[in-house]
Amino acid sequence: MNKVRWGILSTAKIGTVKVIPAMQQGEFCEIAAIASRNLETAKYAATDLGIPKAYGSYEELLDDPDIDAIYNPLPNHLHVEWSIKALDAGKHVLCEKPIGLTSEEGQQLVDAGARSPHLKLMEAFMYRHHPQWKQAKTWVEEGKIGELRTVQTNFSYFNNNPDDIRNQAGAGGGGLMDIGCYPISLSRFLFDAEPNRVFGLVENDPDFQVDRLASVVMEFGRGTATFTCSTQLFPYQRVNIFGTEGRIEIEIPFNAPPDEPCKIWLETEENLHQTEIQVCDQYTIQGDLFSQAILEEKTVPTPITDAVANMRVIEAIRKSSRDEGWTSL
Repeated sequence: MNKVRWGILSTAKIGTVKVIPAMQQGEFCEIAAIASRNLETAKYAATDLGIPKAYGSYEELLDDPDIDAIYNPLPNHLHVEWSIKALDAGKHVLCEKPIGLTSEEGQQLVDAGARSPHLKLMEAFMYRHHPQWKQAKTWVEEGKIGELRTVQTNFSYFNNNPDDIRNQAGAGGGGLMDIGCYPISLSRFLFDAEPNRVFGLVENDPDFQVDRLASVVMEFGRGTATFTCSTQLFPYQRVNIFGTEGRIEIEIPFNAPPDEPCKIWLETEENLHQTEIQVCDQYTIQGDLFSQAILEEKTVPTPITDAVANMRVIEAIRKSSRDEGWTSL
């Protein structure tokens, strides 16, 4: 087998618009089937995307012996349940972020994965696999900016549609779960550590009862990370990484375009150097890396325990906002 045969669990937009077309360009991915709770919906998506098989239930897809791995882009509250069912069906699992509604729920998935150690399991934080983040991480590790001291992130978009699942509290909606997880993840990635404590101010939408604006400080001992995320602000994203001798700026840190180069800057006292990252699709890279881990029986790029650690930080931020003070992890 030189390609992994993938089944897609639902016709969610993130899958049909971004992830599936990207994985179809991969060297090691074959999108073999897609499932929906409605057969006609699945058939439409399959025809549109050139996928051979369509199923009218998730169970039918999991029962297909010709499927090796599952990509799970279901709503947040269904991530853990259906990822565990996929593992129980003998499938490798790439599950969208965030891993679940709580760290305890995420740990259930970790435990399920441990019961089937031959199966690969990973949270789909695609940004980490993009070359611009590989470059930023390398510069930090090589001391190009001196000692890492602080990371500043902004991530926002405007969405006040009550029918959008990101605005539905019962489905795990809200800004922290949808986009706040990114600055948390990247800060932990760069510091290669967990925050000691966090301070958060979180504002909820009075109608949707999901967070629409959050500003957060994370203390890592040797430095800090701050971020603001919002689902009801002007669309914007940017990351600045500051050290004692320089800084790194990433122009489009999360939704890196698949059809044009990305820019990343390294500024020191001597000069400001711009690096243009070649055109690539981070979803293609993610799919191929996960597939290679299956084919070559290697560890996945990001262990599933990382997903639970990220969720613990989100929970601490919420507690900090409720308690109006610092929360230790």
